[in-house]
Amino acid sequence: MSVLEIRDLHVTVVTEQGAKPILNGVDLTIREGEIHAIMGPNGSGKSTLAYTIAGHPKYTVTSGTITLDGEDVLAMTVDARARAGLFLAMQYPVEIPGVTNQNFLRTAKTAIDGEAPAIRGWVKEVRESMTKLRMDTTFAERNVNEGFSGGEKKRNEILQLELLKPKIAVLDETDSGLDVDALKVVSEGVNRAKASTGLGIMLITHYTRILRYIKPDFVHVFVAGRVAEEGGPELADRLEDEGYDRYTETPEPAVETDVPAPAEA
Repeated sequence: MSVLEIRDLHVTVVTEQGAKPILNGVDLTIREGEIHAIMGPNGSGKSTLAYTIAGHPKYTVTSGTITLDGEDVLAMTVDARARAGLFLAMQYPVEIPGVTNQNFLRTAKTAIDGEAPAIRGWVKEVRESMTKLRMDTTFAERNVNEGFSGGEKKRNEILQLELLKPKIAVLDETDSGLDVDALKVVSEGVNRAKASTGLGIMLITHYTRILRYIKPDFVHVFVAGRVAEEGGPELADRLEDEGYDRYTETPEPAVETDVPAPAEA
């Protein structure tokens, strides 16, 4: 069983004012077959966690560990992390001019599996996945994400998820910018991928609407770079009703009640 373990993770990012701490001691374990929803207000460190797992050079781990099946993820290059079974669906998928979807997907699959997939079977698998995601199969010949709408880019990310079959998938605000129909199609793709491979999922989101389609086993509330609260699906329902104010409001200063009153003149 694949397990992604994050222990006491501290991460900084370089700004014009110097190194700024973003993650302040994150502990999280995601096992094969589990869905973990990561929720929290803007600026709480959710995307930083995603990109740190993937190996983005912008973020510096100052202490703590990330392991996948006992192997040190932080010692791996970005491509080695992908080959080990980690997958990141980006909040803002990038365009790759000059590289067709078809070539990109087959090259990635070859790199991960160590051998190229048989052409006939691969083409059939790609077309079937695209049809399920309601993508026109002509998108296979188009450059990666170039000229795609926001919803098409998100579907393309899930196409990669279905075809590359990772062990652990990090989905960074996959629901961002999707209308109701696209949200349902993308969610169905995530659920299919989980059903067929048993992968573990870290689902980062602000809102509960995607959780109506992708049911989490665990919900973690991120505030100020750490996990402020953990629970089951019921925690997401509470966040829907209450929001994040209870985690972010500054408490009133304590009032001392045992100070003697001043003596009367």
